[in-house]
Amino acid sequence: MGKSAGKNEPAPPTQTRIWRYAAVVALCCVAILVGWWFAHDGPTANPTTTKVPTPTKPALPDEREIFSQYAGSDSCQKCHEEAFKLWKSSNHGLAERLIIPALDESAFSPGRVLKHGAQETELSWTNSKPVATSTGLSAKPETLPIARVIGNDPLRQFLVPFPGGRFQTLEASFDWFNVFGHEDRKPGEWGHWTGRGMNWNYMCANCHNTRLQRNYDEPSDSYRTTMAEMSVGCEACHGSLKAHNQWQLTNGKSGIKDPTLHKLTPAQTLDNCGSCHARRTDLTADFAPGDSFNDRYDLTILDHTDTYYADGQVRDEDYEYGSFLSSRMASRGVLCVDCHNPHSAKTLLAGNLLCMRCHSGGYSNAPLIDPPSHTHHVAVNTSALKTNRSLVTSAPTNYPGDGTLCVDCHMPQTVYMQRHWRHDHGFTIPDPLLTKEFGIPNACNRCHQDKTADWALNQCQEWYRSKMERPTRKRAELFARAKNNAPESRTPLLAAAKSEESPYWRAVTFGLLEPWSTRPEVTAALLHGLDDTNALVRASAARSLEAANANPSVHERLQKALDDSVRSVRVAAASSLRATLAPESAAGRDFEHYLTVNADEPAGQLQRGIYLFSRNDLTNALVHFQKAVSWDPYSAAIRRELAVALSALNRPQEALDTLKEACRLAPRDAESHYKLALAYNEVNDLQNTIPELTLVTQLDPGHARAWYNLGLARNSLGQTDAALEALSRAESGEPEDPRIPYARGTILARQQRPKEARIALHRALEIDPSFSDATQLLQLLTE
Repeated sequence: MGKSAGKNEPAPPTQTRIWRYAAVVALCCVAILVGWWFAHDGPTANPTTTKVPTPTKPALPDEREIFSQYAGSDSCQKCHEEAFKLWKSSNHGLAERLIIPALDESAFSPGRVLKHGAQETELSWTNSKPVATSTGLSAKPETLPIARVIGNDPLRQFLVPFPGGRFQTLEASFDWFNVFGHEDRKPGEWGHWTGRGMNWNYMCANCHNTRLQRNYDEPSDSYRTTMAEMSVGCEACHGSLKAHNQWQLTNGKSGIKDPTLHKLTPAQTLDNCGSCHARRTDLTADFAPGDSFNDRYDLTILDHTDTYYADGQVRDEDYEYGSFLSSRMASRGVLCVDCHNPHSAKTLLAGNLLCMRCHSGGYSNAPLIDPPSHTHHVAVNTSALKTNRSLVTSAPTNYPGDGTLCVDCHMPQTVYMQRHWRHDHGFTIPDPLLTKEFGIPNACNRCHQDKTADWALNQCQEWYRSKMERPTRKRAELFARAKNNAPESRTPLLAAAKSEESPYWRAVTFGLLEPWSTRPEVTAALLHGLDDTNALVRASAARSLEAANANPSVHERLQKALDDSVRSVRVAAASSLRATLAPESAAGRDFEHYLTVNADEPAGQLQRGIYLFSRNDLTNALVHFQKAVSWDPYSAAIRRELAVALSALNRPQEALDTLKEACRLAPRDAESHYKLALAYNEVNDLQNTIPELTLVTQLDPGHARAWYNLGLARNSLGQTDAALEALSRAESGEPEDPRIPYARGTILARQQRPKEARIALHRALEIDPSFSDATQLLQLLTE
């Protein structure tokens, strides 16, 4: 090593001793740690050691008893003629219906052919009925009857009856365009019109009808779907009314208060709208007016996925409820019915008149706004901007507005299914700086598409100056970094968890803290979240604690959460404790019911597989993973889970082949390539492991686990410098993982660089003082 030890520095151990110890440790790192990350969510015991109790089928409500309480919308007309008239012609009243020749024949006669991708659909009116000839289940053209219309304005789609009690939604929509645009969805794909992604029973029926009962039977993979009334009737919002009608017939003129009516609270009113106008996971498949949203659904909120932008703007088809909960409007008690007529669903006033009801100084909790000075836009002649938004069939371009409307800037629109322009209900503030930093769209450039984000930012800074430096900007910047698991976001997230007033944003904060849930300060914050007064927050905290539940105090608190008064919290806690969850417990039955009501979709089969896998029932888990793949064969994410199960069942070659297919389907998906690299390692193919890990670091330079394993793999081939460089990149990405500096320490020890090795090992022990291997090696180096 060149020079003798200093006076206060212990002499290093002999080279032979370092080599013997470090070599064993390094080999363990490659064989165990790489494999550990391949199946980190799975069991380690023999697949036959744990017997999973056969779940009892949850009791479903008796639909005959339910439907006997419903009277139908027509029974309301006599006493509520004005409201009935508004509803009858509304999008709710026309949400679903049978074919009406007077309305529908013109769409099919004369016949026509719609080309979409490599396919075509021929539509005609034959024997007084509409039919469609399109690529069917046989992957060949089939002539099929059209039974119903779903939707009204701006989209009318058509339902085709299929075997097993199914109805499928044609991609050819009135007045004949492809709702998928230029996509060429093929038979066998989840999203093809014959696939489960376009299945009416699961995807559409609940929100287009009144008190729907899906009645899916998993063994036969069939439906017996029924509803109290086709379309969104009066009782979809007001609840069953037969008792009300009967009481009114007898006592209507008595002046006595009708005991059958129960006025909804503001929270219940909002939840009622949200039951359909939300992106959510159904927990019970039986919501009724008056129920709590969080007791029936698990709301999709901003998280690590691309579902929402980091400032809360919608990205995917997120509907309105989630965005609205994120807004200041919701936090101030505004309800849907404050802006929308509940019967026509149209806004109560036109243009800025609606917003100025509150923002003209009449409400103390609404800031005073002067539209001309606030917008810095002058009304123009809009005769050239008469593009009907419902007829636009391209991406959202050329907004037909002039920037003087509040909604132009604070409720930007996104187009779905080529024609359905929807306002974002988050009431966000345009910020071109976020566009420059993170690619988050802003309303300025949505309209001024010929201008740059720099131009828009300069305009905003000139007009609003210091007002642009607002808390929402800082929050969006923080969340944008946290969505990418940036280590520097952890501390400010913890601060936000304490200071954030909005329940929605607290829930988001706890969700984004999940990658660090095992760190003591994060664990403490999440445990505090379990005591939050808001169920959305408690559920988010419970989900994020999954990785930390080996901690006895966390496990104990999650066990208590299984008895929470709100079902979404119980289900979240049950999911985090699924490996040890008692199926016969109340929370176990809630979780089983949730799995059952979602068993007709690939995601539901995936969740069932994950549940069984966590309980060491690998054989049955594999069945559900394979079913999920067969139902959605183009999903790389599902194939990754299937590969983990195959690996756990000691079928490494099948796992490898499965991951190769996942990478073929998603060639730029870093996680699929990462799992493929680990699969190569599992079959001792290091020559393919290293190129795959290298590709992962190119696709996702922040993928710390890939850098870590790449360092171990390079070291095993004697590429010491390259190994240390890769481990340094891993440590910069995950600075709180003690295994990374420990791995550096073993390599440095082998290289007879004890001083550097000790620094690395001290760092590992600083992160985790109980790291016994690091302690042992450090003792060897200091003898």
